Amino acid sequence: MNESGSLRIWLIVGSQHLYGPEVIQQVEQHAREIAAGLNAAGSIHLPVCFKRVATTPDDILQFCHEANASPDCVGVICWMHTFSPAKMWINGLKMLQKPLLHLHTQFNRDIPWDTIDMDFMNLNQSAHGDREFGHILARMGKARKVVVGHWQQAQVQQQIDVWCRAAMAWHDWQGARFVRFGDNMRQVAVTEGDKVAAEYQFGFSVNTHGVGDLVAVMASVQPAEVEELCALYEKEYRVQPELQRGGSRHAALQEAARIEIGLRKFLQQGGYKGFTDTFEDLHGLKQLPGIAVQRLMQDGYGFGAEGDWKTAALVRAMKVMATGLPGGNSFMEDYTYHLEPGQEMVLGAHMLEICPSITHQQPSCEIHPLSIGGKTDPVRLVFDAAAGRALNAALMDMGGHFRLLINEVEAILPPQSLPKLPVARAVWKPLPDFQTACAAWLMAGGAHHTCFSQNLQVEHLRDFARIAGMECLVIDQQTRLDRFEQELQMSTLYYAWQSMFRKDG
Repeated sequence: MNESGSLRIWLIVGSQHLYGPEVIQQVEQHAREIAAGLNAAGSIHLPVCFKRVATTPDDILQFCHEANASPDCVGVICWMHTFSPAKMWINGLKMLQKPLLHLHTQFNRDIPWDTIDMDFMNLNQSAHGDREFGHILARMGKARKVVVGHWQQAQVQQQIDVWCRAAMAWHDWQGARFVRFGDNMRQVAVTEGDKVAAEYQFGFSVNTHGVGDLVAVMASVQPAEVEELCALYEKEYRVQPELQRGGSRHAALQEAARIEIGLRKFLQQGGYKGFTDTFEDLHGLKQLPGIAVQRLMQDGYGFGAEGDWKTAALVRAMKVMATGLPGGNSFMEDYTYHLEPGQEMVLGAHMLEICPSITHQQPSCEIHPLSIGGKTDPVRLVFDAAAGRALNAALMDMGGHFRLLINEVEAILPPQSLPKLPVARAVWKPLPDFQTACAAWLMAGGAHHTCFSQNLQVEHLRDFARIAGMECLVIDQQTRLDRFEQELQMSTLYYAWQSMFRKDG
């Protein structure tokens, strides 16, 4: 998927008039060269657009107004080339709503030992100019990412790119719409949540449509559209002979295609970026959507099963973050365990809805019975997820705040064939080990629905959580249960205090 379009990262550089117009001109020249150099390096997903050298409170306030109002500004990079008195920044920073990155760098990499003089020192003051800026950000409690190092270093550019991708996902959430077909699956706790609180904090809305609204759109689908999509299925996948044209169950493939076409039209017409369904509410549908959901996810739509709108929104955000990166992101569920001592692993799957972006195989298009839902047998894509480093992330409503929980894993190919398991699946070993990872996940109240990612790092999601103002907990190679429990307790206290502070004003 490509959601970049005209989006930009804005760069503002701080200085002051104390140094005279020649210094300000040099600062601007250097800033333009840095922006051009970052763009030429090709390491940052969005273009970095230099906007201005800010030297007065009015400059800064006007810039922040412009950034907030611009639909193309995804986030703001601030850098203090010289000393920029931080009281100038207070009013602008108070109202800045776009994600913020504080870049602590300087134009020159090395000190010119033989020629350095006070003119050079006055021009290149990032070492203490950025400390002044960092102080006011800390005092104001302004959420930001701090990146330190010379701007030409690959590590610095990579950190900017990670933040850029998180900022792009946040931008995508603002005003986003997610649709629930039907409601939450009955009696399930973790898939529920406060949709009003989510819209207030995250910027996206979630509303319900009856499945009949989808069925009405499906009724307008023409037979020629259905046959065209069925032909595409046969071109892209290994379609079972009985599903192929002329096969005994081709009608089931036609119905699956009709669901996909209708669902895609419904989402496009409503401007939706993701959706949920539930097998307990399928009135008017002949089969539970399978291949339709899988292909829509591959095209970038978010999805959550059983009414899980939080996971649908998270899947969408992670797909946007990963735009252009090799590998995939998919709705996932921890389904069953292999508990051989020393070789413990998790088999992740769902009834039907795993995204083909996570496999290197050509998926097999198959039809099999589904023992729940009370409908005809659904069509689905079957495959194994690729092996390699991966992570699982879950978003939960904890009652007073939202929690993002992440577990790094090592995905492996299934150690044996799975001839009787007719669903797409992934197998992984959680870090740091099975016992620790599962215990920590349970202690944190982690959901059984996740987004499985092959191309995002923990840093992407940490940056995203910081921008979104939500709690972020990580289970990785360094996790120890005693320390994780303490971190969880301190975090719970912090968010409880924060909630009380908001209520008290």
